Amino acid sequence: MSLPALYVTGTDTGIGKTFSSAVLLHALRQQGRRAVGMKPVASGCEWTPEGLRNEDALALRAASAPVPAYADLNPYALPLPLAPELAAADAGVTLALAPIEAAFARLRAQADTVVVEGVGGWLAPLSATLDQADLVHALQLPVVMVVGLRLGCLNHARLTAAAIAASGATCIGWIGNEVDPQMARIDDNMAMLRARLAMPCLGRLPFAPGADPAGLAARLHL
Repeated sequence: MSLPALYVTGTDTGIGKTFSSAVLLHALRQQGRRAVGMKPVASGCEWTPEGLRNEDALALRAASAPVPAYADLNPYALPLPLAPELAAADAGVTLALAPIEAAFARLRAQADTVVVEGVGGWLAPLSATLDQADLVHALQLPVVMVVGLRLGCLNHARLTAAAIAASGATCIGWIGNEVDPQMARIDDNMAMLRARLAMPCLGRLPFAPGADPAGLAARLHL
């Protein structure tokens, strides 16, 4: 995959966008590419001696090479673990595209590929006036969709794919991520997803809490 950047979205919150993005970063690095992550907006940040830090953003930073400045990787770090619109309002912050675009440009200058992780599901808004589709169009990013493999995934995946297409963005592939180890007929569900989603499957990641994303990079076909 020789794309200069891509946007990782999901079929819902908590379906493994960060883990999948980290695996993507390692897969790109194993192809010899300089790959860095970006989490433009992150809520649920904790105060540290270095300032506000987000667990997901730090995971992307750990998977990046070269290692980017945190402020570029996560230009909007919001304290409360709420939807970004609410977390930003409570922090007295107004989310805007310009700071994200500037940080993205700095990351692009040091990497062959920037993996940008979104928030929640595709239609989760960034602010009252800003949707994720606006960010994708501003940065001219193709989209990779992470499908959380659990009951209901067919509906969620098809709805998300339709919403991405309706926004005018291009989904170039999807990743199946096993989030429910008890899911029945998971292979059959994967087969149905492959048959019904127009874009290719880039791979399937196992349910593996605490796993090193570098060790799973070979499972993705980029």
